[in-house]
Amino acid sequence: MRLFAGLDLPDAIQQNLGALIGHLRPAAAIRWSPAANLHITTKFIGERSSGDLARIEQALAGVRGPAIEITMRGLGWFPNPHNPRILFAAVRSPESLLDLARSTDAALEPAGVAREKRDYKPHLTLARIEERAELAELRQRIAALESDAFGQFTATAFHLYLSQPGPGGSVYSKLASFPLDQA
Repeated sequence: MRLFAGLDLPDAIQQNLGALIGHLRPAAAIRWSPAANLHITTKFIGERSSGDLARIEQALAGVRGPAIEITMRGLGWFPNPHNPRILFAAVRSPESLLDLARSTDAALEPAGVAREKRDYKPHLTLARIEERAELAELRQRIAALESDAFGQFTATAFHLYLSQPGPGGSVYSKLASFPLDQA
C-alpha cells in the first residue's frame, strides 16, 4: 500500500483551486490534479505492507504540534520556471508547518520509514509536466489572473492517507486523523 501524511484543505479552498484548474486546463496538455485530491503532503511514506500500518499509525499518534495557520497564495514551478516538472500553488505558513514535517519524519524513522534527504518545501501540486509541453498559453493565463490568493485556514489535524490507482488517476483515502493542539 502507498501511504503519505498530509493536511486536508477546506472545501472553499478546494473549490477555488478546482476553479483555477478548470480555467488553466485548456491552456496546456499536462497531467492536472483532480480537485478532490488536493492536499498538502507533510511526509511521503511510500509503499508499505499492510503489516506496517499499525506501527505507522502509532508513530504518527505520538506527533505533537500546534494548530497551523496556512495561506494559499501564489503559483510556481518546480524545479524552476525554465524547465518545469510541477505547477504548484504556494503554501505560506509559519515555522510550525516545517516543525510538523520534521516531527513526522523523526517519528516514522523507528517504524522503518527513511528520513527525507531533501528540505521540506510546502506546496500543493496542481499539475505534473511529464514531457516537453507547450506552456506559453498557460503562462499567459497565469499572468492574467485577477488574483493569486486562494484562501486561508487553520489546520487542526493531519492525516494518514492511502493512495490507490483509479480510473482517472490516484484515489486518496484517509486512514487515520491526528489532532493538532488548539491552544
